[in-house]
This record gives sequence, structure tokens and C-alpha cells, in this order.
Amino acid sequence: MNLKGKVVVITGGASGIGRALCRRFAAEGLRGLLIADRDLAGAERMAGELQGLALPADVAVEADLQRLVQRAVDAFGQIDLFCSNAGIIIPGGEEASDADWQRIWGVNVQAHVYAARAVLPAMLARREGYLLQTVSAAGLLTQIGSAPYAVTKHAALAFAEWLAVTYGDAGIKVSCLCPQGVRTNLLLNAQWKGFSFLAEGSLEPEQVAEEAVRGLAEERFLILPHPEVAEFFRRKAADYDRWLRGMRRLQAKVQGAGGES
Repeated sequence: MNLKGKVVVITGGASGIGRALCRRFAAEGLRGLLIADRDLAGAERMAGELQGLALPADVAVEADLQRLVQRAVDAFGQIDLFCSNAGIIIPGGEEASDADWQRIWGVNVQAHVYAARAVLPAMLARREGYLLQTVSAAGLLTQIGSAPYAVTKHAALAFAEWLAVTYGDAGIKVSCLCPQGVRTNLLLNAQWKGFSFLAEGSLEPEQVAEEAVRGLAEERFLILPHPEVAEFFRRKAADYDRWLRGMRRLQAKVQGAGGES
């Protein structure tokens, strides 16, 4: 996809990877940009900087996704690229509360479903459209210290795969942006080892956005800002048991003798 002259919607666009995507995509010469975020003030600042539109949205609420899609269509006529970027992380395992499991499922998985419901009918009618989903390397590998994050990111990747298989011959393109550590507030303010260890080797959001532009231009399903993730994924597929043993060693190293903090 060449972004010049395109209409783009980005959720979670007020900060982090989303903010970097907004700026980098706008530099390509978009015709229209709608920035959605629960942080309306932050979205409005970005919209003012980039001559876009801002809308408050809780991506776990389907009505909010329908509303922002309709707003973009009303303003620009159509949506060429919808970026489901918003996401959250919750530490813990099976003991995490039902409320936490439901909350992260809504943001990290169901939001992608709601976005697809909202944008696909028009895209399919004109046999053209693109979905970019920020998934994380955790969707290909796992996340030490967070079962909810690992599970929901695997599910998000599975849904993206299904969309690509089901609608690829109908003109719909799908890409998954799967970085490891990225220097956002989510990582820099992390207080638990299972996530903060990713700071080593982490990238700036702008580097992730640059790779996203390249991946969209090449229409790659997997966009991997950390190229080593591809090798880790190959090792996992080649020998699952060996990969699991290696991940247990990494978990022990990260957590240390004193356990998770």
C-alpha cells in the first residue's frame, strides 16, 4: 500500500506506537486521518498537529468503533486503512480476576472484531481495503509473567490470519505489527520483571512506525520491527519442546531466585 492520498483511522493514537504511526503515516501525504483514543485531549493534540480529526473511543465498546468509522466516512468518503492499535497489558496468570481477563479480552481481541464488522462491508463492496493490527511478538511467542497478554495476543493474531485467508481474494489486505519491547510508557513504567526485561533491545516507537510503513508498502502479513522474532518463531515451530525449555530458562533468569516482582 502506498499511503499517499489514503484515508487512515488509528486507534490508541494519542501516545506510544499509535502516536508514532500517526506522525509517520501523515508524512506520506494522507488525504484524511482520524485519531481515536480514550485520551481525547491527547488525540486532539495529535489531530491539531497533523490536520486530522480526533474522536474519543473505548475500543472495547462496539458502538464507539461504529461511531468513529461513520465519522471517518462522513468526513472523507471512505476508509482505506484501519489500524487497530490500542492495547493493554495485565500481569498475572490463571489467578488473574475474571474482570481483568474480560477487560484485556475486550481491548486486545474483541476490538479487532468490532473494527472488522464496522469497516469490512464497505471495503468488500469496493474490493479494496487494508487492516493493520498491532499484535506484539507475544502473539507469535508468549509473554513471561502475563497469561492474559499472551492469550489475547495469540487470539488477535489468529483472527488476523482468519481475515487474511477469508477475504484476501476479495481485495482485503491484512498485516500484523509484532514488535517486542518498545520504549513507550507501558514499558518504561513497568514495575514487574516479566515485562520490564524487554527494555533491553527495545526500539523507539518511531522505529516501529518506520517498519510499519515498509511492511505496508510490501503488503507483508507479519511486520517484525525486531527481525530476531522471525528466528525465534522458526525455532518454536521446528522444535516446540526445545523452545519451551528455553523459555523456562529465560523465565527463571528474568524472575530470579526471589520470584516475580
